Amino acid sequence: MVIKSYGIRRKTREKLKQTDILKPNTFLKEFNIGDIVHIDIQPASQKIPHPKFQGRTGKIIGKRGKAYIVSVKDLKRTKQIIINPVHLKPLKK
Repeated sequence: MVIKSYGIRRKTREKLKQTDILKPNTFLKEFNIGDIVHIDIQPASQKIPHPKFQGRTGKIIGKRGKAYIVSVKDLKRTKQIIINPVHLKPLKK
């Protein structure tokens, strides 16, 4: 009998379908503290945030190395997630 997997990518086969090829500019995106961004997980890159944050909107509150700290509401709590800029898209005004 097969043992069920409980990895981070479980139940994401439809959510995380890759639609385009990653370009080098996506790794070099720059954001300012206070910017509002959308979380759009790119499955081609490693170290993805948890899939429950796919499609959420948050505010950048800091930077840690090349990654950004994003504040996101999760039910009643506000959580801070460390995300690479590959998975972030700026909010269009």
